[in-house]
Formats: sequence, structure tokens, C-alpha cells
Amino acid sequence: MTLHAASREALDLAGERLGEVLAAAGTDPAVVGDELLSVVDLLDREIGLRRAVGDASVAPESRQGLVRRLFDGKLGEPALQVLDTVAGSRWSSPRELVDGLESVGRSALLTAAEKTGKIETVESQLFQVARIVAGSPELEAALSDLAAPADAKRTLVRGLFADKVDAVTETLVEQVVRRAKGRGVGNGLDKLVTLAAERRERSVAYVTAANALTDEQRTRLGAKLDGIYGRPIALHVEVDPKLGGGLVVRVGDEIIDGSTAGQLAAVRRTLSRA
Repeated sequence: MTLHAASREALDLAGERLGEVLAAAGTDPAVVGDELLSVVDLLDREIGLRRAVGDASVAPESRQGLVRRLFDGKLGEPALQVLDTVAGSRWSSPRELVDGLESVGRSALLTAAEKTGKIETVESQLFQVARIVAGSPELEAALSDLAAPADAKRTLVRGLFADKVDAVTETLVEQVVRRAKGRGVGNGLDKLVTLAAERRERSVAYVTAANALTDEQRTRLGAKLDGIYGRPIALHVEVDPKLGGGLVVRVGDEIIDGSTAGQLAAVRRTLSRA
């Protein structure tokens, strides 16, 4: 998500408001997240409404009044208070307002996972779903299809993952699918994995191994990466026999290729330059 300066400031204000709302006794972060994402879906569909809520030339009080008239009685007061802040802030564009609101809704859902002690489970499930999607070009194409109805894609997601993942995971996956707009579902899911890992104050290492790693091997690799990067690392491992042996590790934009296939490719490049 790329935001301009005004939108970044507005997102910070919305995040602060969300924190205040979720700190109140009796507030359910999952409900707040679901409700905020339902507004994201509406603003995606209704271009005129999106422009009205994000029109910086209109007084903030008018935009807040519009939001209250539309959603009062349909959303809980905690979500409405967050929407007040979103609608009353100055965003660089209506589209960035929607992207910012989506970010706040996701944050509420991840907070729900934290409070129930399931954040690591949600992170792992998001990674597994991302790998399933990445491993099936036909599935990713179906989920990213701009022409496919949102309800059809939602039904496909639920058919694949309902009752197999946590409710927060399912909601986050559905949201990525609904807003993919050709940008690639797998990439969106990987970003969620990173967000979930950040909640545990960890960076993500995507590890591809020729063979499944034992618990001891995972522990040693994790400790080594912690030392290399100077911060805790969350390991997410997938198996690809085509590597022949060894590992490929990706942390952010950095790739460490210790695989047999990678070493052979390096030798070929060296020979071709000789």
C-alpha cells in the first residue's frame, strides 16, 4: 500500500483512534474489524459515495455527518467512532482513504487474534493459504479475475478454507481476494503474513527446502538468522524437491541461495563468462 503524505498522517490518526476504541471495556476487535471491512467493500462498489467521503474540499463535519447518517444503527459505536476519524481526516485521494480504512480494519482483526492468543496460528495459516494459491496458477487466476463476481470468489474461498482456518484468517483472506483487482492474491497474502509477524515483533523468513526440516534444524536455522539480522525471525518453510538439496531463504528483498540448484546455476554463470 502506497500512501502520500496527507494520507499517511490520516492513517496515523485512524490507527490511534482504533487503539483507543479497542482499549475500551467490552469492545470486540473482531466485530470492529469486520464492520470496517464491510464499509471498505461498500466504498469500493459505490464510486460516488467514495468520492463524497474522501472529498477534501468538503468540510470534515459534513463528511462525518454523511458517514453517521449512512451507518448509524447499522454498525456498532466503536466502528462508527473510527469512521468519524477517517471521514474527518484529510486524505490525498478517495482511493487512499479506502486503502487506509482497509489497513485499519485488518489491524483490528489482527488485534483480535492477539487478544485470543491466536496470532501465531493466524500467521501460519495465512502463509499456508498463500503457498496453496502460489502453487496453483489456475486458482490464483480465478481469485484475481477482475471480471469474476465478488460473491463467486468469496464462495470459492469459503469452500476451500472454511472450517479449516481461524475465523480471522478466513476474513483476511476473503478481503485480499475481494480487493485483489489483478494485483495478485499471493502477494497480498504474503503482506498479511508480514503484518502478523510484526505483531510478534518478528521479521519473516520464507524458506524453501529440498526436504522437510526437523524441529532441530528449524531451531538452528532460526537462531542463525536471528544472529545474521539482529532481530527475531519467524520461519515459514515450504518444500520443493526441485532444489536438489539445501535451502533458499528470503528475508525482505534479500535472498540467500544455498540450494544445490542455486550452486549449479552459479557455476554455469561463472563458466559462461570464462
